Amino acid sequence: MLLCEPRMNSYPYRRYFELARTRMRLDLRRALFPALFCAALLTVPPGTAAAADAEPKLGYTLDYTLTPVPDTHHVRVRLLLGQERALLREMRFDQSGISDLTGDGQVSKDGKQIVWNPPANGGELAWTIAVKNRRGDSKYDAWLGQDWGLFRAEDVVPRAATRSLKGAYGKTELEFKLPKGWSVVTEYRERDGRISVSGKNRRFIQPSGWIVMGELGVRREHIAGTRVAVAGPMGEDVRRMDMLALLNWTLPELARILPAPPERLTIVSAGKPMWRGGLSAPQSLYIHADRPLISENGTSTLLHEVMHVAMRTTAEPGYDWIVEGFAEYYSLVLLARGGSITMPRFHTAIQQQRDWSKSADELCADASTGPRTAKAVVVFYELDQEIARASRGKYSLDDVLGGVLESGKPLNLDLLSKLAGELIGGKPDALHSKELPGCAKLRASIGT
Repeated sequence: MLLCEPRMNSYPYRRYFELARTRMRLDLRRALFPALFCAALLTVPPGTAAAADAEPKLGYTLDYTLTPVPDTHHVRVRLLLGQERALLREMRFDQSGISDLTGDGQVSKDGKQIVWNPPANGGELAWTIAVKNRRGDSKYDAWLGQDWGLFRAEDVVPRAATRSLKGAYGKTELEFKLPKGWSVVTEYRERDGRISVSGKNRRFIQPSGWIVMGELGVRREHIAGTRVAVAGPMGEDVRRMDMLALLNWTLPELARILPAPPERLTIVSAGKPMWRGGLSAPQSLYIHADRPLISENGTSTLLHEVMHVAMRTTAEPGYDWIVEGFAEYYSLVLLARGGSITMPRFHTAIQQQRDWSKSADELCADASTGPRTAKAVVVFYELDQEIARASRGKYSLDDVLGGVLESGKPLNLDLLSKLAGELIGGKPDALHSKELPGCAKLRASIGT
């Protein structure tokens, strides 16, 4: 044995035995594999493989087709539901303005609501709805006439509540059938005449946002990561290039402030008989063609509505002044930082807001009127200054706005005070109850 040990430990013999052991292991695996494979199959519950291949499909499709009827100021809406089984089981929506309602399955009325219980394998629901909505003083915020139409998708596709199988989700598309020579612009991107309607984290998605149709003039631009489209009927004196110029000066600063700037911004505009103001909607806004881009008092209706689109937030009851105050104050800030107005002009504008705010009896109320919004602008200006002083210029109201939007919560005074207080290192003087008329009364009424 002693004579053999050196030879066995030498490289040729060691290599020989290693190869032999490897061959033995491979031969053993080949011999055992069929038996192991069969045993594994026997341990799988019956029907498991088939169940994996036949995993239930939980997706359904919603295809909306909008056909304007200019002669009667109406839009005909056709909804085609596609599903292989009863996934979407019920839709409920308000019947206001709807006529000529027809549908497969069961269509009924429950008070002021229309109830649709579609067939298990899908079906069609269709209706006609008027597009001529007055907003005081014989002006309209929804209009469809012989030459063009301008309205929100919500005006013709009422918001619906649904009942569906747990886990079911919809994929929504939108299509228009237009008069000859007409085109359409929405908040969505169009491909081959069809529009995919997106809706993050929502299982039931409906078209939303502003729509303009007719013989249109459209200008498009990429600004600070946002796809911008400015559209309006031809001959309506819509200042498309002026709007793009103002946005080129201001959107880069807005993108720097916000946690997530909007991916798309669609601006629609027209003149008479539309309402002479501005209104925002998801990823889109309307502004009357006659509205100045910058008013004599230094504010901007366009940028005010852009802020609403960018913030995408709401307020709890009584705190509308916070949302409106942010929008109006930052419309001034963006103009100043972008060089559209000078800093002396900015401070003059703040003083004008201060003067206007003196007629506001209450700040905390259901809707923020002009004087209330002016008061909110003053509050935010003072808060901005206070944060800068306390942090020696390290922080500003920008950081509060970013925190508000990142929270994803409806705005209220507690959230605003908490975020500002963290930057100041104490309770903000600008948000003291004596500076916010009516807010202490509101807080007492809701027990906070």
